[in-house]
Amino acid sequence: MPHREGVTGHGVLGAVLDHADRAPDRPAVKDLDRALTRGELRAAAGRVAAGLLQKGVEPGDRVALLIGNSVDFVVAALGCLWAGVTFVPLAITDPDLRRAQVVADCRPALVITAGSDQTAPSGLPFGTAWTSLSALSVADGCTPPPVTGPISYIIYTSGTTGIPKGVQISPEAFFTALEACADAVGLTTDDRALCVSPVHFDGSFSAIFPPLVRGVPLVIPDREALLFPRRFFSIVISEGITATSFSPSYLRLLRASGRLARLADTPLRVMALGGEAPSTADIRAVWAASPGLRVVNRYGPTETTIAVAHLELTPELLDAGQVPIGHPHAGSSFHLVDEHGRLVDRPGVVGELYVGGPQLMAGYLNDPALSAAALRTDVVEEATLYRTGDLVFRDDRGNHVYVGRSDRVIKRHGVRMSLVEVTEALGGVDGVASVACTTFDREGDLGVVAFVVPDAELTPVAVRQAASARLPETMLPDQFVLVADLPLTSSSKVDERRLLTDAGLSPPNEGA
Repeated sequence: MPHREGVTGHGVLGAVLDHADRAPDRPAVKDLDRALTRGELRAAAGRVAAGLLQKGVEPGDRVALLIGNSVDFVVAALGCLWAGVTFVPLAITDPDLRRAQVVADCRPALVITAGSDQTAPSGLPFGTAWTSLSALSVADGCTPPPVTGPISYIIYTSGTTGIPKGVQISPEAFFTALEACADAVGLTTDDRALCVSPVHFDGSFSAIFPPLVRGVPLVIPDREALLFPRRFFSIVISEGITATSFSPSYLRLLRASGRLARLADTPLRVMALGGEAPSTADIRAVWAASPGLRVVNRYGPTETTIAVAHLELTPELLDAGQVPIGHPHAGSSFHLVDEHGRLVDRPGVVGELYVGGPQLMAGYLNDPALSAAALRTDVVEEATLYRTGDLVFRDDRGNHVYVGRSDRVIKRHGVRMSLVEVTEALGGVDGVASVACTTFDREGDLGVVAFVVPDAELTPVAVRQAASARLPETMLPDQFVLVADLPLTSSSKVDERRLLTDAGLSPPNEGA
């Protein structure tokens, strides 16, 4: 049994090892090819930690994981935590240029690839050390005592300059967020959890790590298997899945497939949604298919560690308007700031959301200026707050309601309008299965386009006429484009850039 000096029972790895100590033969994690018990997971992660030390990797170093959704990813991530090193997920679907940008920025001591492939992966800067997970795991040597490093993981998000930025998350923030995520969906050892989102997107961590720290069996199939709704429902049924989480865009994909009624045949009891604003129409469709299914909305920028607010949804909440994001987790705090920098404390008044508390990031890697701009100490005395860029208001029940991004709430014809509100209104039009709204360059002006997936005979003119009964003229999109589906990015969000390109439109400020 590994010695656990330096790891408390309250940390992520400590919780996983405690479960392995108590019941080593119980199932821990599986994909579609193999399964590990808790004891086998502990042993596999310990071998990775030993291999890292033999490779000269030291606590505090960074190790990049070029591994897709699989048991391998879980083993590698826990092995990194064991060795006190920071794991950095890399997207297996990224083009070489972006991968090279991320690797050049984080300068990992080692890149770990999946399987036993002996061919160097593409997109790595010259001289980058790499190894396969299988080669790393057969290194000779004793399993080292676990060490807690200063940063658990780094997730790269899109930067406003076009260069990815690395968000650093501390062990304390990581564990605090996981406990809150597990509590929000009520995970128990009777559950079986499914990871849907890709592992380079931190939304997946709310599906991967809460089950691990609570001793709940986790199923993590490869991402490709879940891109087909038929396979999703098949896996949920065959694996006895009771809890899962994913993006609202993935829910739209399930609904658009026409198979949502199959929810009634599954043991699924709770579904968490996060990463973007959900549609009330999609949520009502879930309840129509499975009336007893709990739906939990979660909110949290990457900089606030996975999710910083959860709210269980009810028909009454949806009847009141847009879907609320709820209240912050215990210990965290929400503060609304108006355009003049003043705190907003009245219900119904929109302000930019600032978040405080133990889940804040440790800063952006290699960018102290950007970190200082995002982590503000001049809003509330003796408090550090993260400036989210999200606009919200507090309703009469005390719930916070997301309005949109500060750069997605636009002014047109002298009127301030939220693209979230426009999307929600169009989603309620008869014959509309799903919709996405974004902006485009309209001969130098800011235009709004609605991409509509119909589930009945519709024309753009018909959609516009129906929308005019729900929205004022000043908020109607300039163009309505019918599409067969809404393509997703690798993070399971709507790929707006691809939609614009396919429609022959240009993003704002990028020419006609």
